[in-house]
Amino acid sequence: MTMAQAPTSPPKPASPTDRLARLRAELSAETSRAVAVMPLGHPVIDAHLPSGGLSLGPPHEIVPAEPIDAIAALAFALALCARRLAEAQGEAMIASSGHPLPYGHGLASLGLNPGRLLLLEAGGDGEVFRALEAALHANCLSALIGLVGEGMPLKAGRRLQLAAETGEPPLLLVLRQAGPGLPNGAATRWRVAAAPAGSDRFGGLHAPRWRVRLERCRNGRGGSWLVEWDSAANRLHLPERLADDAAAAGRARP
Repeated sequence: MTMAQAPTSPPKPASPTDRLARLRAELSAETSRAVAVMPLGHPVIDAHLPSGGLSLGPPHEIVPAEPIDAIAALAFALALCARRLAEAQGEAMIASSGHPLPYGHGLASLGLNPGRLLLLEAGGDGEVFRALEAALHANCLSALIGLVGEGMPLKAGRRLQLAAETGEPPLLLVLRQAGPGLPNGAATRWRVAAAPAGSDRFGGLHAPRWRVRLERCRNGRGGSWLVEWDSAANRLHLPERLADDAAAAGRARP
């Protein structure tokens, strides 16, 4: 003869306080996950960017300040690509729609190894975005640059962002022509103008400089800076004289 088991009481429903605490814990765990970013090596600029650098995965838009600044904007994008390749394995792809593609000596002067670049000449902006999306799904490249004319439509930007969530996020840059542009899903928008290059002690050209303005930054702050590119260290920094002035101003503060 077996003894009847006592009926088990149903689990006590969680109180609103317990449910709220569990939800807060889940949200905390979600937000505490490390966000993949690439610091630019310039502490002042990195402080304006969420998590201290350019987020990897979502697209970033780069725009020349004026049509004459198209080469400066391209050089800025290539410098960021060089920084990414300096810290990551693999290659980068540049897909262009009507833009002149860079050549070996120009790439090397920015610290880029031409042997790690794949160049794609596309028939139009639509082909550029399809190539970027396919590369994101393939999950085999560390950096992607799209050179387009009219800008990145909202739908294309959303598709790129979704595709970037499927694997290891690369640095994704979209460079377009000067102008107001279209509303899109870019995480940041940079407007770049040429500046007189730095010179060495012999009077020769030493390092490219740009005036960059962070016009838009999701979860960050905008700003404007004169920056210099160090192709040996693959980082942005303030020109030396300006850095000394900034340090002196900081020491003079009470």
